[in-house]
Amino acid sequence: MRTAVVGVGYLGRFHAQKYALLPNSELVGIADPSPPVREAVGAELGVAAYADHRELLGRVDAVSIVTPTPYHFNVAKEFLEAGAHVLVEKPMTTTVEEGEGLIEAARRANRILQVGHLERFNAAVRAVQPILTTPRFIESARLAPFKLRGTDVDVVLDLMIHDIDLILSIVRSPVVSVDAIGSSVFSKEIDIANARLRFANGCVANATASRVSLKTERRLRLFQDDAYVSVDLQQKVLTVIRKGAGMGADGMPQVAIEETNYEQGDALRAEIEAFLEAAATGQAPAVTGEDGLLALRTAVSITEQAASSMRKLA
Repeated sequence: MRTAVVGVGYLGRFHAQKYALLPNSELVGIADPSPPVREAVGAELGVAAYADHRELLGRVDAVSIVTPTPYHFNVAKEFLEAGAHVLVEKPMTTTVEEGEGLIEAARRANRILQVGHLERFNAAVRAVQPILTTPRFIESARLAPFKLRGTDVDVVLDLMIHDIDLILSIVRSPVVSVDAIGSSVFSKEIDIANARLRFANGCVANATASRVSLKTERRLRLFQDDAYVSVDLQQKVLTVIRKGAGMGADGMPQVAIEETNYEQGDALRAEIEAFLEAAATGQAPAVTGEDGLLALRTAVSITEQAASSMRKLA
C-alpha cells in the first residue's frame, strides 16, 4: 500500500519511520513546510520530501496527517477526496463542525477515517478490557512538564482528550452533565483543567490534565462492584484489588492484589498496523471518526466550561 505522512515534526517523524518499516507499506514520501525538518526526515528514510502536501494527492493509498491541529480538517479532507484512507492525529479537528465534515467526507469517498487516539493501543489498556464490568467511578490524571509543542490548543485538547476517549470507550453511555474548571499558567490557553463527567448509566468520571507539572504521570483508576483497578499508562502496570476468599486473623476481610507489568511495546506501530489493516479490508478502524468526534465534542464542552470558570474568577 502506498503511504505518506504530512507533518514530520516530533510525532510525524515517528509515523514516517513506522511506515518505512512495515512490510505492507511503501512510503512514497513525506511533506512538511519546514525545509530542515522535511530534508532531515527525507534523508533519514530515503524518500521524497515535499514542501506542499498537495504534491502527494492522488499518489498514495493511505496517509497520516500529523500537522498542527488547525490544519487537520483541510489537509485530511483533501486526501479523502483524492481517494486516500486517512489516519488523522488527535484531536481530529479544532471544532465539532469540522469533525462532522471529515466524517461526511470519508463517507462520500468510501474511505477509512481513523483518529490517532494512541492510548487505545497501550498494552495495559488492552489488558484491562476483560476485567471491566460496569465501572461506577473513574479517575484519570495526565500530568506533564510544560513544552511549547502542543500549545496551539489548550490542555484539554492536547492531553486530557486521551483520557476522555478512554473513559468514553469504557463507559459506553451518553454524557449527561459536565462540570469543569481550568486555569492558564504559561500560555494563553488553559494549561491545567479538571472535569467531572456524569453518564446516563450513573457512572461518574473525574479527569485532571496539566502541562505545568514537575513530573510526568498518566494514570487511570476504576472502581466497580467487584474490584478496584489501577492502570499506570506510562509504566504499563495493571493492578487489580479484590476482596479475598477468607478473613484475616484480625477479623478483617482478606484482600487479593494482582499486579502485572507489561512490555512497553510499540503502540504507534500497532496503531498504524491497525489503520493499514482497516484500509486493506474495509473493516471499521479501531478508533473511528465517530469515536474521535465524540471525544472532541466532550473536550470542547469541557473547554467551554473551564474557560467560563476562568472568566468568572478574573
